[in-house]
Amino acid sequence: MTDFSDIKVFIFDYGGTLDTGARHWSYVLWEGFCDAGVPVTESQFREAYVYAERALARSPIVLPGDDFHVLLRKKVDVETEYLKAAGDWKVDEATRREAVARIADYGYGYARRTVAESRRVLEVLGANYPLVLVSNFYGNIQTILRDFHLNLFESVIESALVGVRKPDPAIYRMGVEAAGVQPGEVLVVGDSYGKDIVPAKAIGCRAVWMKGEEWEPVEVDEALPDAVIPGLSGLLELPGLKLA
Repeated sequence: MTDFSDIKVFIFDYGGTLDTGARHWSYVLWEGFCDAGVPVTESQFREAYVYAERALARSPIVLPGDDFHVLLRKKVDVETEYLKAAGDWKVDEATRREAVARIADYGYGYARRTVAESRRVLEVLGANYPLVLVSNFYGNIQTILRDFHLNLFESVIESALVGVRKPDPAIYRMGVEAAGVQPGEVLVVGDSYGKDIVPAKAIGCRAVWMKGEEWEPVEVDEALPDAVIPGLSGLLELPGLKLA
């Protein structure tokens, strides 16, 4: 079994890793759409999800001071506007806005519950190791961390601010440089095989894959990550870690 006694720093992904327990956010929001009774197919929803992700990345819709509930309302607003404009959902504006609020509430509640468990694990690790965050996000990750009481990271590398996005290994290289150690002394933890594990290993980091529900099922080489865990608490059981 792999030994992790040489690890000096942890680098974490955020979305999907710390806030959903290794579930792609599309699955959580689809559950929210079902909960709100929005009469569209999952295929139609996924098309709207992709459109909204691109819109939010392209335009300054999300502001630095937006907390996660505001972010979700804005994201779902774009998704439902798309569905309405495409003719997939024939709905009056009042009903649409009610659905937006309900879906945002669903997603926010899901995230708060998951983050509470993630915080417990991060506090244990953070008492023994420096923690760094590397995330594809919209420019408001610091607000999100404050909202969820996750101010546990010594450095935060956010794609919207550094101009590099995963899966480009350069963003993980920035995280390693911020930590001031060698890549082989860093353990990267993420839920996305392609966006976290592959680029982390490409620059020489160790990596733990939180295997869950990704955007779509793909065949991968599970020998690439140094460990595969079903949830964040699995980190506390890795051999060789120095946990007081």
